[in-house]
Amino acid sequence: MLINLGENNSILSQFIAEIRDENVQGDRLRFRRNLERIGEIFAYEISKQLSYIKKDIQTPLGIACMNLPENSPVLATILRAGLPFQQGFLNYFDNAGNAFISAYRKYHQDGSFDIKFEHLSSPELDGRILILTDPMLASGSSIVLAYKALLSKGIPAHTHIVSIIASREGVVYLKKHVPSRKITVWTGAVDDELTVKGYIVPGLGDAGDLAFGGKY
Repeated sequence: MLINLGENNSILSQFIAEIRDENVQGDRLRFRRNLERIGEIFAYEISKQLSYIKKDIQTPLGIACMNLPENSPVLATILRAGLPFQQGFLNYFDNAGNAFISAYRKYHQDGSFDIKFEHLSSPELDGRILILTDPMLASGSSIVLAYKALLSKGIPAHTHIVSIIASREGVVYLKKHVPSRKITVWTGAVDDELTVKGYIVPGLGDAGDLAFGGKY
């Protein structure tokens, strides 16, 4: 299932417009904060799909019966661009477990590239709700590699894969390589073009560089 929050009018559109806008991107603090705020919006929307239980809460004046999330999810992200995006989720799911994946693009002389996996740190995932985030879903290779690596830590009950901007090609690739029955894909925009170097057009550029500075 693909859920595109950008198809509905909301303040999310303003935050995505700002991370796309080259006149705003020079402010790294604002860029990171917008990634975080977008993460908060996705977290709120995903929270509607979690399981809830009734719990009595003692107030100073009596008992309030509340529906509360039954379990905390596990939040996973791909370094380094995913860090401020994940922070938005952590602001809402403050008791969540966290997983981190290190992967990078290794470019060849002809301009093509492979995704290289380096490191994974994760809690056990068996029967858990997993939220795997990356600001950009370009070719889809990084997310698929990260998802398969995470399966070494257990089989989640359900996985939410979240990107702010996705390429249409990346969405198709993702649907081909992950089990759709236990996956929900969330995005804020789907762009039509993907360059040979794996950049989304119009996209926004390199989210990691915009958030933390260029790489040597």
